[in-house]
Amino acid sequence: MAKASVKTRFVCSACGGVTPQWAGQCPDCGAWNTLEEQLQATPAAKGRGSTRVGGQYAGDSGVKRLAEVPRDQEARFPTRIAELDRVLGGGLVAGGVVLLGGDPGIGKSTLLLEAVARVAQRQGALYVTGEESLRQVGMRAERLGVMDADLRLLAETRVEAIIELAAREKPDVLVVDSIQTIHSEELGSAPGGVAQVRESAAQLVQFAKRTGTVLFLVGHVTKEGQLAGPRVLEHMVDTVLYFESDSGSRYRLLRAVKNRFGAANELGVFAMQDTGLKEVKNPSAIFLSRHEQPVPGSAILVTREGTRPLLLELQALVAESPLSNPRRLAVGLDGNRLGMLLAVLQRHAGVSTYGEDVFVNVVGGVRIAETASDLPALLAVSSSLRDRPIPQDWVIFGEVGLAGEIRPVPNGPDRLAEAARHGFTKALVPSKNAPARGQAPEGMEVLGVERLDAALAMLREHGD
Repeated sequence: MAKASVKTRFVCSACGGVTPQWAGQCPDCGAWNTLEEQLQATPAAKGRGSTRVGGQYAGDSGVKRLAEVPRDQEARFPTRIAELDRVLGGGLVAGGVVLLGGDPGIGKSTLLLEAVARVAQRQGALYVTGEESLRQVGMRAERLGVMDADLRLLAETRVEAIIELAAREKPDVLVVDSIQTIHSEELGSAPGGVAQVRESAAQLVQFAKRTGTVLFLVGHVTKEGQLAGPRVLEHMVDTVLYFESDSGSRYRLLRAVKNRFGAANELGVFAMQDTGLKEVKNPSAIFLSRHEQPVPGSAILVTREGTRPLLLELQALVAESPLSNPRRLAVGLDGNRLGMLLAVLQRHAGVSTYGEDVFVNVVGGVRIAETASDLPALLAVSSSLRDRPIPQDWVIFGEVGLAGEIRPVPNGPDRLAEAARHGFTKALVPSKNAPARGQAPEGMEVLGVERLDAALAMLREHGD
């Protein structure tokens, strides 16, 4: 009988060329430092019953008609942490793989330990740690108040041992903290390398898909805030979550950037306390800082994160610049878009910021990716430039086009309802987002505008 063997090869990430040995330069395309180690199993190795699952990556084999696929396989079960369930799209899906990334110390392990401890009250859960000892995990569990949970722990870094034990224990939820510490004995490279991360993640994902186990992978991030390791890691999983937080802030934002089972860009808000992460039920209240007196350059907008409308304060500061090239700085907004909007403000509303430094900031550290912030940003800039505050009971949203027109944004009624719920009595919105007569939220006057200059004039008229 032929002896089973596993070989490695090196593949160029630039051209795809294959070579049996590593070299600093690819012999095919000449690119430097692009050769990456990959596992190449022989047919004999595949047939010896190793922990790898062959080619059945998604757990099923053979051709099936769409109508024959059982729909109950995607039944969800909650973690009983409402903000986490919101970001996941309603709960956990059997066989789903979730990748959680974030800066060191931001709360990834804390959140997952509390989540799986709650799941363990009803279903089987296994927490695998490659960074901490079991004693350290126990100390954190005691601080979180989850010592009574029927949660199984394992300190292991070898992926084959993890899969073998998980196959015996049959957990409904498996947490691996973190994927950068896991390695495969079939590769000679050190843990944390590109090949080890990819191979270890591939084996764990195959196990999850084959058995229907929910898999959580904790991932490190680079200095740029991106998940460390190969980019293919994000493509292999079903859901990618990022923890975000400003330095020194006790609030943590959990954002879904990819979700095959729910809405992407959904946002969960947590507050870090001595006893762990606590959910923030009403995030609009914590991001709104009502001033005692109206302040120039401050505008309240209604953005939308996933399925949730969120009220935020947007602040602008316009000051005379000592530089020949004035600065344009945006925190929480796209800086390039700010420069474009300032040009629209000058061309179509006659408000020039030439020779002025312009700083725009979204209070609370939230990043706004949608265009509903265009109109409040320009009105806040104009307010700071002219030293005339926007009334405190006003809320504003709308997209501004290059021709100076005010374009509608999605989910206008939900935004207005959220603003009315927090006590705002006037709203300046695109005309197409203005509700019909008698359909505005109770106690709120909605003013619809079609052009930027008209919005500035209406604000001056009603603000005085």
